[in-house]
Amino acid sequence: MINKKIINQIEKEAKRYFKGASGCHDWTHIERVRMLALKLGKKEKANLQILEVATILHDISRKQEMKNGGKFCHAEEGAKIAKKILKKYKIDNKSIENIVHCVLTHRYRNANIPKTIEAKVLFDADKLDSIGAIGIARAFLFAGSFGSNILYTGNEKHLAKSGKDYSYTKEDSSLMEYEFKLKYIKNKLLTKAGKEIGRSRDQFMKEFFKRFSDEIDGKK
Repeated sequence: MINKKIINQIEKEAKRYFKGASGCHDWTHIERVRMLALKLGKKEKANLQILEVATILHDISRKQEMKNGGKFCHAEEGAKIAKKILKKYKIDNKSIENIVHCVLTHRYRNANIPKTIEAKVLFDADKLDSIGAIGIARAFLFAGSFGSNILYTGNEKHLAKSGKDYSYTKEDSSLMEYEFKLKYIKNKLLTKAGKEIGRSRDQFMKEFFKRFSDEIDGKK
């Protein structure tokens, strides 16, 4: 059992890693993902204490990754930092390993596949925050801060077909993020509860970028 006092102490320590973080991955992102994760976790019968701690820690290395232009994986580095933090508290090894697994796999890259229900719920909650109205706003903010700093390049659909990730480059834009990654998020969600919310958010996003493209072309 991880009591509320321990969770609050871990949260206080984690917040230090978000000072000066970009608005697309700052503490407000953690709060939204936490609310979503706990909502999904209740439906999926996950361990809510483990899930909450994992959510607090999942992006602990994100600011550093963005500072370095994506040259290392924040999930992998974050898992190492999370383990060091958790070892300070009276948490059993099994719970620590599950939390670290959640942090490591929330990005779902290479062989880092979410295996526990807590890891799957965190993965879905994190991905859901990247689509819908909030997702659109975050995509514009990210591209404006770390990419091309323009609304669109006109190359998005063509470049997206190459399969290359153009994040942190002059070709990046919110439309590029949508064409390359965001339009496929709903198909990658892992839980039934996550997929239900994903369908609604995806539809909103789809309609927005269709209108966005139509206005670019003068159709609307």
